[in-house]
Amino acid sequence: MFFAFEGLDGAGKSTQIELLITHLQNQSSIDVSQGIVTCRDPGSTPTGEAVRALLLDPASKIGMMSEMLLYMAARAQLVDEIIRPALEAGKVVISDRFLLSNVVYQGHAGGIARDEIWRIGGVATGGLLPRLTFVLDLPPEESHKRLNRPPDRLESRGDEFRAQVRNGFLAEAAAFPERILVIDAARPIEVVHQEIAAAALAALEGNSDSS
Repeated sequence: MFFAFEGLDGAGKSTQIELLITHLQNQSSIDVSQGIVTCRDPGSTPTGEAVRALLLDPASKIGMMSEMLLYMAARAQLVDEIIRPALEAGKVVISDRFLLSNVVYQGHAGGIARDEIWRIGGVATGGLLPRLTFVLDLPPEESHKRLNRPPDRLESRGDEFRAQVRNGFLAEAAAFPERILVIDAARPIEVVHQEIAAAALAALEGNSDSS
């Protein structure tokens, strides 16, 4: 089973991923004995980490189309090297971002045709998509306030860009409600976690029932 977490930086993805891992490991109703693998996109492979450093460096001068394609290259390596082997071994995979980020950042906010990004992403990943993507939704001004580090290249694009990103996540969730779930991340951490955990368990138990 493959899950992904999305949202503006500062929305709490890392915290919620860790809470979900702990929760799944403590459940008796599902089998995670094969293990839980976490990764970040871009990243988690030598190729991906090199591309990540380039993409997020505020000094990098990269056009929007090149930016999107660099993400795709890092993701193709991530799928080949980590995600697909883990899924084939029966493991649960949880990724901090995946293809939806490109559709939103370079599509909705960057001006590239969203259908084209989905199409190119399908080639890069061999058609692999998360069973469920959790979009942690926060107003842009609130997510920006939560960051406790200097902004990276994408975060430096300003309030209007962040607003377009948020609207893009909401639009894609409305288009694909069966696999993209919007979570109100302005609530207490434990409340947010409980909603995510319930949805993840339902997906895992449903998958077990159908196998």
